[in-house]
Amino acid sequence: MNSETATQGLVTAAFGRSFLVECSDGAVRECSTRGKRSDYACGDEVSVLAQGRDQGVITACSPRRSLLYRSDQWKQKLIAANVTQAVMVVAPVPSFDLDVLDCCIAAAEHAGIRPLIVLNKSDLPESAKSATALALFTGMGYPLLQITARDSVEALRPHLAGQRNVLVGESGMGKSTILNGLMPQAAAQTQDVSRALGTGKHTTSHARLYHLDAQTDLIDTPGVQAFGVHHLAIDELAAAFADFRPFLGHCRFRDCRHLEEPGCAVLAAHEAGDIDTRRMASYQALAQQNLAQQKKF
Repeated sequence: MNSETATQGLVTAAFGRSFLVECSDGAVRECSTRGKRSDYACGDEVSVLAQGRDQGVITACSPRRSLLYRSDQWKQKLIAANVTQAVMVVAPVPSFDLDVLDCCIAAAEHAGIRPLIVLNKSDLPESAKSATALALFTGMGYPLLQITARDSVEALRPHLAGQRNVLVGESGMGKSTILNGLMPQAAAQTQDVSRALGTGKHTTSHARLYHLDAQTDLIDTPGVQAFGVHHLAIDELAAAFADFRPFLGHCRFRDCRHLEEPGCAVLAAHEAGDIDTRRMASYQALAQQNLAQQKKF
């Protein structure tokens, strides 16, 4: 008698070629993949060939409604699938990198995912300077929430309700403190995941999905030092910069790259003070990197 049965499931932890899948029959299975494929992410909705109650093989993935990922000149790193909101955590200490935030937001915009910026450790005196730096983003319409996670995260909870959220940010910003404040049992679940995957690690070394309630999910992810967007073509990159959008389509040349072309409406807007100098420099650096990458192929 064949003990293998087909079931549907949700990927709740991703570690290399091993995944935990929450299956529709109520079991959580450690799953491998067929062949060499390993491009699944937390939040993926998959078909599983169950092998008993604890094991399985992922055989297919449903079409994704969204996919957040980062890329450099060598590879792509999947972060989370089917998310509706990216919660980008920054803090005054250690200081955060605005260029990394630019890239996180650009990747989310390209994927159709709503960004929410959370300034953690807002009780520190350095937070006033951080809030001033982030005013550029609030001016573009991005919501900003200031919290002190070690005291309380309750102000954040309503902003997460009804969404599948992914926590992203640099190391040391306090993502784990936020998660533990929202879901105190997360630490125990993290240990369970580590044991199931044989990692022996209790820090955030891979992405994990938690259910805050029946309508709300939160995906915790490892901290990043960089967030590349090499996968965005020049026109996609420009469109992902919200402050560029009023001027796109008004350049002299249809294929304008907004670098040094004559008649560029984006460059003219920058000269007029309608686009921030740091943002302009950030875009141009990314555009140059992506163009250099494309020339290699």
